[in-house]
Amino acid sequence: MGATEEAGKAVGSFMEIMKTQPVMLALVVVIFFQGVLLWSVYRSADEARQTEMTMIFKAQSDMQVLLSKCVVPGT
Repeated sequence: MGATEEAGKAVGSFMEIMKTQPVMLALVVVIFFQGVLLWSVYRSADEARQTEMTMIFKAQSDMQVLLSKCVVPGT
């Protein structure tokens, strides 16, 4: 027996269990969509953090340029 046949049997038994217990099917669906929602939230938060860090580094660079012009030579 190959791994494909074993996987087919496992999927078949899972589907039979889901047919007899619809509450479990609903729970699996809710957990799946919760995972998708969390992935989406974390992805957008990561993009926002990267944008914020880019802005911070640019502001620091601009500040260094301004401060370098404030040095009075020969003092």
